Amino acid sequence: MNWFCALILILLALFGMPLFAVILAVCLAGFHFLEVDLSVIAIEIYRIAGTPVLVALPLFTFAGYLLGESNTSHRLVRLTQAFLGWMPGGLAVVAFVTCAFFTAFTGASGVTIVALGALLLPALGRAGYDEKFSLGLVTSSGSLGLLLPPSLPLILYGIVAQQMDTGADIAISDLFLAGLFPALLMIFLLSVWTLWSGRNEKIPLTAFSGKEAAAALRESLWEIPLPLFVLGGIYSGFFAVSEAAAATAMYVLIVEVLIYREIPVVRLIPIMRESMVMVGGILLILSVSLASTNLLIDAEIPMRLFRFIQAHVTDKIVFLILLNILLLILGAILDIFSALVIMVPLILPVAVSYGIHPVHLGIIFLANMQIGYFTPPVGMNLFIAAYRFDKPVTELWQAAAPFMLVLLTALLLITYWPSLSLFLL
Repeated sequence: MNWFCALILILLALFGMPLFAVILAVCLAGFHFLEVDLSVIAIEIYRIAGTPVLVALPLFTFAGYLLGESNTSHRLVRLTQAFLGWMPGGLAVVAFVTCAFFTAFTGASGVTIVALGALLLPALGRAGYDEKFSLGLVTSSGSLGLLLPPSLPLILYGIVAQQMDTGADIAISDLFLAGLFPALLMIFLLSVWTLWSGRNEKIPLTAFSGKEAAAALRESLWEIPLPLFVLGGIYSGFFAVSEAAAATAMYVLIVEVLIYREIPVVRLIPIMRESMVMVGGILLILSVSLASTNLLIDAEIPMRLFRFIQAHVTDKIVFLILLNILLLILGAILDIFSALVIMVPLILPVAVSYGIHPVHLGIIFLANMQIGYFTPPVGMNLFIAAYRFDKPVTELWQAAAPFMLVLLTALLLITYWPSLSLFLL
């Protein structure tokens, strides 16, 4: 009977049944067969409301949507171009830095490619970069900021991990710190590879202009302090994570609506609705996943998984290799939010038993998911870029493949050099 129910649920999922409904159905069937009162599901769904950091999700999401609707992307490109455009391959570096910053605030929603692609792709073409190279750069850079605060996946991983009894403190602020150096490593390696691959190309440089730099600074004056609300506010002890989210949302609202006046007041309600639809979907999946986590614990699935893996894998290095392979496959077939809420409760206890710090695991997890964003068959950035640039998905995948190899190199360093992530903790 158990196998019959599982088969039915798998078929329903394949035919498009919403993920939260599949997870909820699994919980109902599982608790029923374990003879556990089904009211535990309602209790677990309600428990998510008591998570203090939860309020950061809608606030950061709303701030990101506001930035996506404004001309922040134009100002950000101009600012980075003014200060980095003089370097060999400077425009490519500008693209990496700009996309990483923009994705960190707008979240893993494809906004970066839509907002920045129209600016960066023509600019790269005018600067003499090959079209295939430019397409690959923009497509692969659309998820580059997932490890930078206040990335929504970082917050979501923290919320899910906090529900697990791992014996280690997993603070959102620690995840914010842990993602800084790995993200900078990815940008650095991509920049180095870009410079090396274009060494024979005659790409003109943009001379540094103090006048242009000053003008770009003045234009972006109100948006430059944004990272201070997240990093400065939290690590100075002035803000908690949720308070930093509220301050960021309020600041962005005032700047974009009242100071720059790029978003009419009448657009605020539609923007709020769009952002909260996304948040609602995440919270719905997250709440039912907490119930499924309890089911996994009651059924002793993590312990069984651990015993099975321990019987076949005794070395931590081998485990990490297999973990990366698994996560890369998951990143290619699941969206990041589904992967987080489904897989973290399974993987986290096993990884901790091998001596892997939960915060380090989170960075490894998201670094893999970042690559999954432009990996077939369901890499979201591939389809968004295909629509945005009117190119076949296969062409974009081929263009992005070299950038993937560079990011895979960074992934190996992040995985086997834990101090890179844990240095600031």
